[in-house]
Amino acid sequence: MSARVLIAEDDPKQAHLLRVYLEREGHSVQVVGDGLAALERCRAYRPDLVVLDVMMPTLGGLDVCRILRAESDVAILLLTARSTEDDILVGLDLGADDYVTKPFSPRQLAARVRALLRRTRPGTAKEEILRVGDLEIDEGRFEVRVSGRLVALTAKEFGILAALAAAPGRVFSRAQIIDRAFGFDNHVEERTVDAHVMNLRRKIEDDPAEARYVQTVYGRGYRLAEQPA
Repeated sequence: MSARVLIAEDDPKQAHLLRVYLEREGHSVQVVGDGLAALERCRAYRPDLVVLDVMMPTLGGLDVCRILRAESDVAILLLTARSTEDDILVGLDLGADDYVTKPFSPRQLAARVRALLRRTRPGTAKEEILRVGDLEIDEGRFEVRVSGRLVALTAKEFGILAALAAAPGRVFSRAQIIDRAFGFDNHVEERTVDAHVMNLRRKIEDDPAEARYVQTVYGRGYRLAEQPA
C-alpha cells in the first residue's frame, strides 16, 4: 500500500533512517526539519500521512498537529519523547491518530504506518453503510454523516465508532475497543479510549454530556445505541 508520507523531524540522522525504511515499504517520502516547513509542505504536497516529531524548532509538533487537524483529515503519527500518559493524551486530544514514543525501532514505526494507512485510506474497508437514527457510517468510503452532514473524524475516532457499529446495542469493554480499533498496538492505555470517545461525541452528538449514540455503560464500557432517543 504505497502512500505519500511527510516526515517532520529535526534530527537529520533519524529522519534519514525513517525515510529509508518507509521508502522500502514503497512509500513516496519527503522530509522537513521544522514545524513551519511541515505546514508549508503539507499544504503543497498533500500527504496521506504525516510523521510528526513533537519537539521541533520554529513551531512545535503539537501546534503543527492542531493546525493540520483544523485544515484537513490527514493521518498524523506523533513521535514523542514525552512518554507520560498525560502528554500523550494532549497529542491525541489535538487530533493525532497515533503516537510512537522515543526511542523506537524504525521497523516498529513502519508497522504503525501500515496499520494507520489501512484504517484511513479508501477501499480498505468493507462496502457497508450502517444507519442508526440520523447517524450514517460508511466504512467503504471512510465517511460518517449526522443528519446528512459530513463529519470529519480521525482514524482512531472512526475505528472506535466502526467497532461499536459492528454490533449496535452490544457493550464493548475498553480492552475490546482497543483490540478492534487500535489493531496490534497493545500499549494503548484505557484512558486513551476515553479521550477519543470524548472527541467523537463532540463531533457527532448534539449534546456530548447527554450522548444519544455512543453511550457509556458504567463499569463495563461503551455501546452504540440501537435506537437513539
